[in-house]
Amino acid sequence: MNILRSLKMALGATSIAFGMVSAGSLANADETVKIAVVTHGQSSDTYWSVVKKGVDDAAKIMGVDVSYQAPQTTDMVAMSRMIDAAVTQKVQGLVVSIPDATALEKSVKAAADAGIPVIVIDSGEDQVEKLGLKLYVGTTSYFEQGMRAAKQLMAAGVTKAVCANHEAGNLVNESACDGFLKVMGANGDRVEVSLDPTDTASRIKAYLTAHPDVTGILALGAPSAANIVAALRDAGTLSKYKIGNFDVSGDTLTDLSKGEILFSFDSQQYMMGFLPVVMLTLNAKYGVLPINNIYTGPNAITKSDVEKIMILSKKGIR
Repeated sequence: MNILRSLKMALGATSIAFGMVSAGSLANADETVKIAVVTHGQSSDTYWSVVKKGVDDAAKIMGVDVSYQAPQTTDMVAMSRMIDAAVTQKVQGLVVSIPDATALEKSVKAAADAGIPVIVIDSGEDQVEKLGLKLYVGTTSYFEQGMRAAKQLMAAGVTKAVCANHEAGNLVNESACDGFLKVMGANGDRVEVSLDPTDTASRIKAYLTAHPDVTGILALGAPSAANIVAALRDAGTLSKYKIGNFDVSGDTLTDLSKGEILFSFDSQQYMMGFLPVVMLTLNAKYGVLPINNIYTGPNAITKSDVEKIMILSKKGIR
């Protein structure tokens, strides 16, 4: 709470400074700014719950009205409708993830054409310039993260590895595996798993049995990584593999502390939720926005980082 209080004071001082630059900007100082956040991931998910925590904290500090919406399952049609509704409500800022540009382009562009400043988070950086959006806040491309993960596994002695995709058809995940395979070349492969522990156990065990020379695994999300680790632990084969992972959760932090996961890429998604709300509020009040994209990750977390991050994870910030 002290951190949030200090930030609120700092932002207050910034507001005063902007007011001195343009007295006219204070005309609507008492108006409640309304911002909509529409993502493809549910706030109940361990990854997106941290995004929402950032959104909620920023809304409280900035004193603005923010709605957070996501379809119950990954559903681009439902997302489009939510974005369209935000345009109809004439919000003063929109935050969106764009996991499927083809499906969401029409609705997102309509928001921008309506004069609503749009900030993209998590996925869809390449759509910012194309659709006339403001900026992107999130990790570097999943393709690049896949490349980084492959290099990190290879540096740990892995010669053959597989990218385990728990969401086949998700273009972002597919891109991560593409980057992974670009580095691994003929020594890399991909396998489809899911978020169901039993199904994942069956699939990963079958794959590894058929490919005994594979010693490295890249999971593309914390729940998936936890399922894979549990399956291999139960099979008594976990020590044979070096496992990398995207994102951080309580389970993956515990696995990291035991040395069962080699590394996790922390997207620092709290900032993905927090920063856009702050920036869109300042834009609504003073017409100011950063001019460059903001990269929140990937930040590689290893065993030595676990203790301090566990404290923040329990608070919903990491």
